[in-house]
Amino acid sequence: MSDKPVYKRGGGFLLESTPLEGVFTPEDFNDEQKMIAQMAREFMEKEVFPHRDRLETHDYELLRSLMKKAGDLGLLSADVPQEYEGMGLDKASSMLIAENLSGEGSFAVTWGAHTGIGTLPIVFFGTEEQKKKYLPKLASGEWIGAYALTEPGAGSDAMNIKTRAERDGDHWVLSGQKQFITNAGFADLFVVFAKVDGEAFTAFLVERDTPGLTIGPEERKMGIKGSSTCPLYLDKVRIPADAVLGEIGKGHRIAFGILNIGRYKLGVAALGAAKYALKEAQQYARERVQFGRPIAEFPLIQQKLGEMAWKIFATESMAYRLAGLLEEELHSADNPLDAIAEYAIESSILKVYGSEMLDFVVDETVQIFGGYGFIEEYPAARAYRDARINRLFEGTNEINRMLIPGMLTRRAMKGELPLMATMGKVAQEVLTFMPQPPTGETFGEETLALEILKKIALLTAGVAAQTYGEALKDEQEILAGLADLIMDIYAMESALLRIQKHFAGDTLLQDALKFGMGWALKSGALRAEELLSDLKQGDELRMLLSALRKFTRWYLLPSRKATFRAVAGQVLERGGYPWGA
Repeated sequence: MSDKPVYKRGGGFLLESTPLEGVFTPEDFNDEQKMIAQMAREFMEKEVFPHRDRLETHDYELLRSLMKKAGDLGLLSADVPQEYEGMGLDKASSMLIAENLSGEGSFAVTWGAHTGIGTLPIVFFGTEEQKKKYLPKLASGEWIGAYALTEPGAGSDAMNIKTRAERDGDHWVLSGQKQFITNAGFADLFVVFAKVDGEAFTAFLVERDTPGLTIGPEERKMGIKGSSTCPLYLDKVRIPADAVLGEIGKGHRIAFGILNIGRYKLGVAALGAAKYALKEAQQYARERVQFGRPIAEFPLIQQKLGEMAWKIFATESMAYRLAGLLEEELHSADNPLDAIAEYAIESSILKVYGSEMLDFVVDETVQIFGGYGFIEEYPAARAYRDARINRLFEGTNEINRMLIPGMLTRRAMKGELPLMATMGKVAQEVLTFMPQPPTGETFGEETLALEILKKIALLTAGVAAQTYGEALKDEQEILAGLADLIMDIYAMESALLRIQKHFAGDTLLQDALKFGMGWALKSGALRAEELLSDLKQGDELRMLLSALRKFTRWYLLPSRKATFRAVAGQVLERGGYPWGA
């Protein structure tokens, strides 16, 4: 991944065009990355899928043995430096592992919690002694990690935790309760957050056999039933003074820094789960016969398969574009977490878009299976219930929708993005701008549609900022609507750039892009109309709505029927998702 991105600031895609040279895509994977992806897929098919039902009985011995096998293959240590017996892989390889280990929800959650929030805090914030002591065990699967932040009264409001840590000579004494802790039933090491001296938010490393630490019973969950989720009770748990992770009072840097990683990894896991679901759906559609023919021949089933594949393509394009940006930033940053934080906006976008894409895919999978989709012995039911947690993990999708425009605004206030100036420019030109659809230019209409979609988002954001000023931060419906506009822009631009770079001769993907871009433009204008109606009334609103309609009426959608029938044909011919490495 040597291509240098054009913009170096997260969120910059909203304000400027991105030439092809700066975009990393799945078609750019090297041979080593492809081999890593294949190894992860084979591990799932040979080691995990045969035990799906047994995993859901909370067979900890089986789950630990699978994690140990994954460790032996290097699948637990992509983000652990080589000096601590890890693989130290690039971000695309790390994300490929996450994608391809996502076909069974319970195992994927166990793996994700261990390799992410259970291990990375030590990678980024551990002392040399802590790294040498714990990282080789975590990288190999000898030990399993967990992350204990959430409490009964502190979920999204993480800084409101009640667990306390008091210094007692050469030890710390922790007391409190944690809730919904993934891997708790069999984890060996916990990253536990507590407050020192009342408000100093701090992280600690607590080993399982420490006296006073009690693991509560397993929660009875809707999905991911085979993963472990338990409360923790800390009753005067004494740990050594050197068990502090990072600095006292700086635990928020760990909590929020690791969340950025968790978000983009979750988006990639949702991508992988969607590919597995699409494979099951098309296979069932080919085998299920009704009215004398396979239901795969029915146009409404084909429409579902086609739309599923297109949404996966857009998400995949976003995910690996972000991988390239992260890798480039990591090469130049002094602090890895600072590099990852640079693209916190894109990470939140991928988390929300990916989890909601997956929910669409698994819902359509159940529908394709019909009544059998509601029966547990068929794969659609498990995929459906396992997917639902992703909109809650790593900050709910509502929280992330607040973060996306909020982070953009904060970057603008710091002078990192010319957001305010660009919004002002768009506001000035809105009355005179007249779209001029290009003729005969490949991707010309899609490029113009993307430019206009950005103008719509910036115009709406500018009116919102003008109307509310600093109070905009409390107008959650407005912020969520702006986030949806921004997410569609990132998704469609990522798909456009990828198709321009690698599929310029693929008329099928070009038709899918034309439909997807047009749908994003027209639905974006409708969303903006709703938001502007919350912000303005009377003649001012009429003027703004007139501009919106002028922005969109020139774009003609291609035939949805023909487009997605053709995409479905590719899905059925290839036996699943038809693009990518």
